Amino acid sequence: MKRRQDDEPVLITEAAVSFEDEFAARKKRYSLIMACRIPCLLLAGVFGIGFNWPWVAVAFIVLSVPLPWVAVLIANDRPPKKSQKVNRYRSDRTALPAVSEARIIEAAEVLDARSHRTDGPRQSQQDGPDHAPPRTGTGG
Repeated sequence: MKRRQDDEPVLITEAAVSFEDEFAARKKRYSLIMACRIPCLLLAGVFGIGFNWPWVAVAFIVLSVPLPWVAVLIANDRPPKKSQKVNRYRSDRTALPAVSEARIIEAAEVLDARSHRTDGPRQSQQDGPDHAPPRTGTGG
């Protein structure tokens, strides 16, 4: 089995494009835009001399004049960076409400309470002197 070549880069999904690959793509864009200038000048000559349409020839020449400037601007522009959502602290967020003091009930306490309970009816245990009647939502 053949191993990978040592000079081949390892694929990392978040890594940026290498400078060499980016530069090659920029040169290719520049060459393509500048290659459009040659047909514009040839068409200007054909329409100006061959068909005797000077306005069409002037239009092709005017179109070819800004192409070198556009080619340089586009070739010198780097590709946009990937947008990444950064997780930052925001103080305007509300914190979780404070937990009130709670009593932790252990299983042993529950079992002890059940073993000391009498087997009488449950209603009689709740109707003690310190027991309040259940509240209703009507307020009355």
